[in-house]
Amino acid sequence: MAGIELSTSAFDDHALIPRRYTRDGEDVSPPLEWSGVPAGTAELLLLCEDPDAPSGTFVHWLVTGIDPGARSVETGATPEGGTPLTNGFGGTGWGGPMPPAGDNAHRYFFRLYALPEPVRLPDSPSAEDVHRAVDEEALASGNIVGLYQR
Repeated sequence: MAGIELSTSAFDDHALIPRRYTRDGEDVSPPLEWSGVPAGTAELLLLCEDPDAPSGTFVHWLVTGIDPGARSVETGATPEGGTPLTNGFGGTGWGGPMPPAGDNAHRYFFRLYALPEPVRLPDSPSAEDVHRAVDEEALASGNIVGLYQR
């Protein structure tokens, strides 16, 4: 699968996510930029997940229907054309990191997928639902990982 270059000015790959972007801080989504979206992309899908959560992989941000021509999203915003879905906290849109106090640093995978057709997901999809729907169908994907510990 081809690669999308996904980055953020908020933190380096595999580095600590600043408190501002967590539930301990302002709880705003970090800015993201990307390139390498292939021709034939009908929509982009953005997922931020924590595979280290005690209850299983936790969805922190899920946005579908992102305009394939979009190349970034600002702090605290929804990507152009995107529809934010329910996160693991039961809210809509971004729900920042909040791992249990005392846990080792959790990993937060920000993943962007280029899809050839609009994705079909169940209501309140889990991370596993998203992966089942997009992993085999994606034309390209990219990711960046942030860490957070309380």
